[in-house]
Amino acid sequence: MTADVKTSAPSPPVPAAYRWRWAALFVILAAEVMDLIDAMVTNIAAPSIREDLGGTPATIQWLGAAYTLSMAVGLITGGRLGDIFGRKRMFLIGAVGFTAGSLLCGIAQSPELLVGARVLQGLFGAVMLPQGLGMIKEMFPPDEMGKAFGLFGPVMGLSSVGGPILAGWLVDADFFGTGWRMIFLINLPLGLAAVVAGLRFLPESRSPHPLKLDVPGVLLATLGGLLLVYPLVQGRESGWPVWSFVMMGASVAVFGIFGWFESRKSRTGGDPLVVPSLFRKRAFTGGLVTGLVFFSSMAGFTLVFNLYTQIGLGYSTLQAGLVMIPWSLGMVAGFGVAQAVQRFGRKVLQGGVLVMLAGTLGLLFTVSVAGATVTPWQFVPALVVTGLGMGMLMAPFFDIVLAGVEQHETGSASGTLTAVQQLGGAFGVALLGTVFFDMLAAQAVPDFGGVMTAILWVVAGMLLLTFLVAFLLPRQARQEEHAGH
Repeated sequence: MTADVKTSAPSPPVPAAYRWRWAALFVILAAEVMDLIDAMVTNIAAPSIREDLGGTPATIQWLGAAYTLSMAVGLITGGRLGDIFGRKRMFLIGAVGFTAGSLLCGIAQSPELLVGARVLQGLFGAVMLPQGLGMIKEMFPPDEMGKAFGLFGPVMGLSSVGGPILAGWLVDADFFGTGWRMIFLINLPLGLAAVVAGLRFLPESRSPHPLKLDVPGVLLATLGGLLLVYPLVQGRESGWPVWSFVMMGASVAVFGIFGWFESRKSRTGGDPLVVPSLFRKRAFTGGLVTGLVFFSSMAGFTLVFNLYTQIGLGYSTLQAGLVMIPWSLGMVAGFGVAQAVQRFGRKVLQGGVLVMLAGTLGLLFTVSVAGATVTPWQFVPALVVTGLGMGMLMAPFFDIVLAGVEQHETGSASGTLTAVQQLGGAFGVALLGTVFFDMLAAQAVPDFGGVMTAILWVVAGMLLLTFLVAFLLPRQARQEEHAGH
């Protein structure tokens, strides 16, 4: 009888779908495209930028690391700002700031100003991007939610294909004598269009029960990341002085203090930046370590590979961008493969790592055998395989890692996971970029092929470590979630 009562109880009313939801989704996706492209354009244009503005090899590393590190720090709290002050408002503030940062990048007259403008881009991007998730959940009815989120995969794939090509073409085309500056100036019309469309189509949205800002937590996380990345980039140029190792050691201590502070804040009824209970979940902790190692290896590799093709092999910026097409197409195909076999859960992710490892060893073989005469076509098979594995890994990654997260932990978990992804990117650029320039500096006659071979061995080792750490993840994407219920 009780069961009959439960069955016949009226369902709660479903909120009416937002009228301009598809136009609003287009605005949100446009912001994602700007971020994805800007995260990778300096990998292609870095040699041209350094040739024009000067600077040291560390400048090349900072062009990418400054953006991803500031993005990592901002993402942890960016979503919370939207919950408190309104998601539409924070999206528009982020879009305006990102566009202004792009303008400052485009007119920068020194490496220091350019790196500073990249920090500004990253911080405002971190304010803009997290707002989309909350708005999509409020705009779309349940039966359309899957279609809305399903558009992110193709957009990411197209951006990864088109980003390097666009950057290379803009630098080579040298429109109005702007050279590399156009890769940033092109954001001006895109950013202004996003602001105008956002004013018209984005809904007013905020959390009914927003958490408070954890300013001390943000400052500790920022300090910890900076103490880790800065000495990795600058230590090499200073001859690895004692202060560089002291800073790296201090970063471990600061992150330890951060963890203690967050736990204490949670126990006393506060709103911690990162919910401590997340770290008692095997899927989440394993996912953080897996993501940190994996994204470090990939971000570092893409920077070094672009330096190798341009400085070592003499490719133009456009050629360097075109060389990466097989990687991007392979990644898109990998997403499709992962969707087809998603029932295998963790095995899909692990299989993706092994496929990537095979592709990396294929690249190593290509570079070793072909030497300085290697052609773009010879890279194609290995890059396709590497991209295929990357797509297979990334497709189920976030679902598996967030499987056992409770509803009240979702915001903190998503922000932390994305922030660790960006921090891993900054760390990888700093680490592998330092190895690359260190090895070149030690050679009387630069042997770019030998250096690239050594880097690929390091990447292969990091992928093997990723494979081993992935065993910390649950076997199925929803295993822990079902266990919790």
